[in-house]
Amino acid sequence: MGILSLLLNVVYMILGVEPVQKFPKALSKEEEAECFQRCKNGDMSARNKLIEHNLRLVAHIVRKYYVSYNNQEDLISVGTIGLIKAIDSFNASNGARFATYAAKCIQNEILMLFRSQKKLGYEVSLNDTIDIDKDGNPLTYIDIVCTEDTIAEDLDKKIKINKALEYIKNKLDDREKQIIIMRYGLGNTKAYTQREVAEKLNISRSYVSRIEKSTLEKINKYLTSEG
Repeated sequence: MGILSLLLNVVYMILGVEPVQKFPKALSKEEEAECFQRCKNGDMSARNKLIEHNLRLVAHIVRKYYVSYNNQEDLISVGTIGLIKAIDSFNASNGARFATYAAKCIQNEILMLFRSQKKLGYEVSLNDTIDIDKDGNPLTYIDIVCTEDTIAEDLDKKIKINKALEYIKNKLDDREKQIIIMRYGLGNTKAYTQREVAEKLNISRSYVSRIEKSTLEKINKYLTSEG
């Protein structure tokens, strides 16, 4: 496992962070968005900044879920690999929180480590105990796979859906509302194709497409402005 500790030290060296120092504080939402935009354009310094300011997330996960693991530094090394993968694959335009997405990637990377350690011994069960927390409760593979971190995503999605429905009901004109309801099967109606909507409303398919696109842009702009 020495190679993992070496990897972690290399990451610290690249970022200019000493292992004994406290990790830098998390970036603000605006700073994070800016870094991802720069990173998308090939700015390696922005990528390094994202790694540096999210190392505390790796440490938090290791200390929360693997409190009795013998070598936590090794887990931080593996978790850092997951963090880097998360940064390289994150799509900021899909509306998900990076911290939630990164936490999944970090835990999956650690889970793969445990699997690789056990694959030569016997078949891995989701109920196998990985670690014991400070209160003596076992942590199993299924706890990691089914982590409660999805609660934030599920709640965020539900809030957005409710806000979108409210906007459709109160802010759209009759034509926009009619087309969106028919296209996406809102309420008790079935979902129709653009061609079917055009035929039922006796308008052109291109007009349906144009109205649908502009209306979705309005809804997206509203949801974005609402945070």
